[in-house]
Amino acid sequence: MDILMDREQIKEILPHRDPFLLLDEILECDIGKRAKAVWHITEELDFFRGHFPGRPVLPGVLIAEALAQAGAVAILQDERFKGKLAVFGGIDGMRFRGMVLPGCDLVLETEMIKLSSIGGKGAVKATVDGKTVCEGEILFAFAPGQ
Repeated sequence: MDILMDREQIKEILPHRDPFLLLDEILECDIGKRAKAVWHITEELDFFRGHFPGRPVLPGVLIAEALAQAGAVAILQDERFKGKLAVFGGIDGMRFRGMVLPGCDLVLETEMIKLSSIGGKGAVKATVDGKTVCEGEILFAFAPGQ
């Protein structure tokens, strides 16, 4: 996989920081339209201590958040939205189709369906080894940035 951006470059776009920056690399990005990212799921991630002890599984809500962060990388590079903060407005039709375990590379794809000055909607899909583990739509709104 060719890397377009690493974590440090992602931090120049997103306000998220550890432990809540969930993207390790951006693989593809069409500004304002779509992004493809990867999150390397390691056993050291803190939430695995409690979800679930002895049988770690990535929480689905964090998959949804990682998909939203991938979309935010695409839209927040658009000159119209620089300095804005994209926040969740909703999650539609989200389906979880497989478990994500430590050692996996979670590939996150978000494509904008609708985008306006107040927010938008994106179609999202997460895969592991080419198998879909999550898909649906996310809605977001823009809040004033930092």
